[in-house]
Amino acid sequence: MKTYIVGGAVRDRLLGLPVRDRDWVVTGETPESMRRRGFRPVGRDFPVFLHPDTHEEYALARTERKTARGYHGFSFHAAPDVTLEADLARRDLTINAMAEDENGELVDPFNGRQDLAAGILRHVGEAFVEDPVRILRIARFAARFGFTVAEDTQNLMRFMVDDGEVDHLVPERVWQELSKGLMEAQPSRFFTVLRDCGALARILPEVDALWGVPQRADYHPEVDTGVHAMLVLDQSARDGLGLAARFAALCHDLGKALTPAELLPRHSGHEGRGEAPTRALCERLRVPAECRDLALLTVRFHSHIHRIRELRPDTVLRLLRECDALRRPARFDDLLAVCRCDAHGRPGHEQDAYPQITIARRYLDAAQSVNAGDIARQTPDKSTIPYRIDAARLCAIEAAKRQIS
Repeated sequence: MKTYIVGGAVRDRLLGLPVRDRDWVVTGETPESMRRRGFRPVGRDFPVFLHPDTHEEYALARTERKTARGYHGFSFHAAPDVTLEADLARRDLTINAMAEDENGELVDPFNGRQDLAAGILRHVGEAFVEDPVRILRIARFAARFGFTVAEDTQNLMRFMVDDGEVDHLVPERVWQELSKGLMEAQPSRFFTVLRDCGALARILPEVDALWGVPQRADYHPEVDTGVHAMLVLDQSARDGLGLAARFAALCHDLGKALTPAELLPRHSGHEGRGEAPTRALCERLRVPAECRDLALLTVRFHSHIHRIRELRPDTVLRLLRECDALRRPARFDDLLAVCRCDAHGRPGHEQDAYPQITIARRYLDAAQSVNAGDIARQTPDKSTIPYRIDAARLCAIEAAKRQIS
C-alpha cells in the first residue's frame, strides 16, 4: 500500500501556514483490502476510509467522469491501477494537485509549486469546466491568499458561466462557499473574481446590481456603491467580525440598487427598499436565520444608528424594541459593529471616530436599568404594565440623552 498526503495540506505547508487537516490518497488497493487492513469505510459517494489508529481519512485513488450538469453529475472509477498522477489530474487547481509520499518527497506533475510561488490560481486541465463549484472555490482561494487568476482559467470560468453551468449550482453549496469566502482575510476578492467572470450576476444578482450605482461624493469619495460594499466588507474582516456580521455588511446597502434614477446620487429610503432583495437572497440560498435576521436589521436600521445622537428618546426606544436589543444585546452589538464598518468603509474615513456605538450602548444600558418586574408587581391594573414599563424606559433614555448632550 502506498499512501500520499495530498491537496491543501501540501499547499499550506509550502506556504508556511499551519496544516489543520491532512487528506490521504492510497494507490494499489481495493475497498476489500482496505477493510482487511483495519480501515473503516465512511464514504457514501467515494471509497473513503478512516485509519484504524489516527482516524484520518484515506481515499482510494480515483478518476471522475461528468454525467450531467451541475455539482452532482459525476461518476467515479477507483481501482488498484489508478495512479497518483491520474488522481491529481482530476483536482481543480495546480496548487491543490500536489502530493507528498511517505518520505516527504514532493510529487508535482502540474507545476503547482511554481504557481504557488507566483501567486497564480491555474486550473489543472480541461475537466475543470465539469464542476461549477470550482468557480466558487477559485474565488475563495483568491480571497484567502490574494492570488490572481490565470488568464486561461479566467476564460474557462467565463465559458462555464455562458454555458449555464453555474445556474445548476444547488443553494446549499453556494451558501457553503459564500460563507467561507466571507470569512477569508480579504472577502472582497471573492466577489471581484466572481464578477470578473460574470458569475456574480447569476449567483448573487442583488449584490452585482450595486456596481455602477453612484452615491454622493461628499459622503462617499468612492462614489460607486459596489466599491463601497466591498470596502465595508473588508473592514468587517479587519475588525474580526463573525459570519453573521460580515453577511450583514455585504447586504446593508442592497436597496441602493433600487433607487429611482431621478433621485441619484441620493438614496433616500434605500433602507426600506433593501428589505425585499435581502429577503430574496436569503430565501434563495437558504441562509441561516442568524445571518438573515442580522442582515435585515442592518438593512433597516443602519441609518438610524448613524444618526442616533439626533434621534428623539421615543425613537430610540422604538429602535431598541424593534431590534429586540433588550433581550438580545449581543446581536445589537453586532449591528453596531457593522455600522462602524459602514462608516469606515470610505476612503479617507477609515480611522474616523464612531461615537455612535458608545451612545447606543448607553441608551441600551439606560433601558435595561428599568426593573420591569418591580413595575409589574406594583401595578394593580395588569393591562397597563407594558405602558408603564415603556414610560419608565423612556424616562431613563431621556436622562441618558441629557447626560450625553
